[in-house]
Amino acid sequence: MIGFFIAMLSGALMSIQGVFNTQVTKATSIWVASGFVQFTALLVCLGAWAVADRSSFLKIGQVSPKYMLLGGAIGAFITITVIKSMDLLGPAKSVMVIVIAQLVVAYVIELFGMFGVEKSPFEWRKILGVAVAILGIIIFKWK
Repeated sequence: MIGFFIAMLSGALMSIQGVFNTQVTKATSIWVASGFVQFTALLVCLGAWAVADRSSFLKIGQVSPKYMLLGGAIGAFITITVIKSMDLLGPAKSVMVIVIAQLVVAYVIELFGMFGVEKSPFEWRKILGVAVAILGIIIFKWK
């Protein structure tokens, strides 16, 4: 149950962050806003590490396969694409499309067992769930 609440908090924070970052972009640029977001995230992570963790940074060299270290670079592109989509579509439509894309990609990753994730069997109900979500976007956007 706690995982459900953490996921809800994550979704809420993503939406709020996207709106904040879009507003910062209007006063600066997408690159300044994205860089600032990543820099402040680094400061928060370093602060949390100093207080709560203190494990060795050298352990990062033990990560295998090495492409798993691309999460930060991917995060930079996430920030940029969220800012741009919220600017072009608005927060609600943007988040709906982002969530559908997350669902589809996450299911494909599970279905094929990609990136070390345990392989899951194909289930029609999951495809139906995505279809219902897409229908929800169409209804939401319908004028």
